[in-house]
Amino acid sequence: MATYTVNPAAVAHARKLIDARQYVLDSDWGEVQPRAEAENAYLERHSWDDYAAWHLGLTEGANDATKARYAFVYGDLRRVHRSGLIACVYRASEWRHKAVELAAHDLLQRLDQMAGID
Repeated sequence: MATYTVNPAAVAHARKLIDARQYVLDSDWGEVQPRAEAENAYLERHSWDDYAAWHLGLTEGANDATKARYAFVYGDLRRVHRSGLIACVYRASEWRHKAVELAAHDLLQRLDQMAGID
């Protein structure tokens, strides 16, 4: 099983987006999460660092500037999705990636506070 470290650039990017209210509260993550075609189109217009900023996890041992390096996407490459953060918390906890789970949980709490969700 792959192991992951938290991507500090992604955490900072997500915080910045949440603070700027660039988030979606209600979405079906299965429908809005970026597919391979959307990721490829994004990479044609943006850097690998920009792409990495949308992924809370870095796959240990994978090469930088490859899709295999980045895991736990939390947004649609434009805005943070609450459902995306929930999916990250769930997946990370399911596979015992505690650091990623806690980072996603903290971001979810920040988003909920910003949105006035009690």
